[in-house]
Amino acid sequence: MDLFKDDLIALARSPVSPWLGSLAGQLDQWQRDQQHGELHKWLRSVAQLPQLAADQVGLGDTISVQSEQRVSDGQLNRIRGLLQQLTPWRKGPFNLHGVHIDTEWRSDFKWQRVAPHLGDLSGQQVLDIGCGSGYHLWRMLEAGADQAWGIDPGQLFMAQFLAVRHFMPDELKARAHLFPVGVDDLPELKAFDTVFSMGVLYHRRSPIDFLTQLRAQLKPGGQLVLETLVIEGDAQQVLVPGQTYAKMRNVWFIPSTAALLHWLDRCGFSSAVVVDESVTDLSEQRATDWMTGQSLVDFLDPDDRSKTIEGYPAPLRAVIIAKG
Repeated sequence: MDLFKDDLIALARSPVSPWLGSLAGQLDQWQRDQQHGELHKWLRSVAQLPQLAADQVGLGDTISVQSEQRVSDGQLNRIRGLLQQLTPWRKGPFNLHGVHIDTEWRSDFKWQRVAPHLGDLSGQQVLDIGCGSGYHLWRMLEAGADQAWGIDPGQLFMAQFLAVRHFMPDELKARAHLFPVGVDDLPELKAFDTVFSMGVLYHRRSPIDFLTQLRAQLKPGGQLVLETLVIEGDAQQVLVPGQTYAKMRNVWFIPSTAALLHWLDRCGFSSAVVVDESVTDLSEQRATDWMTGQSLVDFLDPDDRSKTIEGYPAPLRAVIIAKG
């Protein structure tokens, strides 16, 4: 488990150390199992990144790391080339020693909708379920979290997180962690002050089971931050798409906010409040040099951008804050 050695040591010393009992074995099994064919290449790219001083670190809208010493053109080209081996970059943006990673999603837009409603994260243990490349883990540290733990089974996301963390100072490296496991691998920990789930619910075949799993990770009275696709309608309105929604094949249920609040109540959450609803626009999700495939403009009806290419309502996203 050398890849996760430092993270597991940090976990053992943290208030959420009971997780170690199941996680250590899962990661050991993960490293023995057949992995993505590109994983070793991705990890080699991370290992070849140059060592540079992290004199100036910003955890704002663009996650940035800079050195006071001049970074040579050769080093910049090397960093850029190695990071481009990890494309597509979907969640960001990042600026690593002058290499700007313009990701498909402007994840800072989402954070700006979420952050005003979080309250004080100071000293908290937070969990981000489905954290992607870990962009929001750094924002959680900026908001005061003591430790930010992320899970996502996507192995490219893990490599991207490791690439960004490679450039961070030791103090921050020790506080941000990503494990390549899924929510179904989590025991009932009841250990986290805040649990984030952003952009995951509609990918789950059983949304009620998923919400129950989220509550099982929270301390009593802990905070859930849920961000997801929704539709307009009353408490009985739920969209169950056909084979695709906005060209995504793994979208199962999109409830109205009223239906979602009803689900949360049935799952034992309290004080659930919808704090934001926003239509996703073309400035938030688009193709870039770091993600050259199709993006939101290709997923919408070219004659009516209020609809997806399949004729469903275009992506509308809501943020809900609830107590466990």
